[in-house]
Amino acid sequence: MDRISAVLFDKDGTLFDFHATWAAWAGAMLAELSDGQEARRRDLAAAIGFDLERETFFPDSLVIAGTVAEVAERMLPHLPGRDLGGVIAALDAGAARAPQVAAVPLEPCLEGLRARGLRLGVATNDSESSARAHLAQAGVGDRFDFVAGYDSGHGAKPGPGQLLAFARAMGVAPGAVAMVGDSLHDMAAARAAGMRAVAVLSGPAGAEVLGPAADVVLRDIGALAEWIDAEADARAAEGGQAAV
Repeated sequence: MDRISAVLFDKDGTLFDFHATWAAWAGAMLAELSDGQEARRRDLAAAIGFDLERETFFPDSLVIAGTVAEVAERMLPHLPGRDLGGVIAALDAGAARAPQVAAVPLEPCLEGLRARGLRLGVATNDSESSARAHLAQAGVGDRFDFVAGYDSGHGAKPGPGQLLAFARAMGVAPGAVAMVGDSLHDMAAARAAGMRAVAVLSGPAGAEVLGPAADVVLRDIGALAEWIDAEADARAAEGGQAAV
């Protein structure tokens, strides 16, 4: 097993608290796109799996792991007179404005990983421009060597394209990369790319869902450095035993 030399993060539910960010986005977008028509607002909410009463997403919501384009396609039948490109643009613009709540204090977490010599990246099913805006807002945009969204030309998760592009850009083998995410899409992408699948519980899915698909389940990315250190120690111990 390769020593971990790079870490690729999902964004929403991993670096940032999913519900704090996207519930606010959903409420604002539903109000904007419904044009004051309550029936349309409810239809749109149902289409994307958003609970208007509780102001949260249903567990099977497309928004949790889908791309902005997929969400727009789901909404489009309820938006007469609008075209897909316009809806995508509106959702992207709303996403860039969405408030970001970090899952953990990001700067010390990321600096701790970089101090270990790890290369860092982000692979998200959000757009690349929104991702870069969110990272900049959080003051950590310069901590990442690579950022890819669904529209960056590498495809979207659960496909492995973004992940393999990161490995190529960093000059590392896929087996030396830990893909960290909060959804089954992230875990499936990691498996397809031949990377370590690291699940965190800072998103909507619980350990009972993520555990069977992951190599390890952590409470959040704050526990990542300790796990990487333990993995390195275990690898060193295995090497020492083999040399005896």
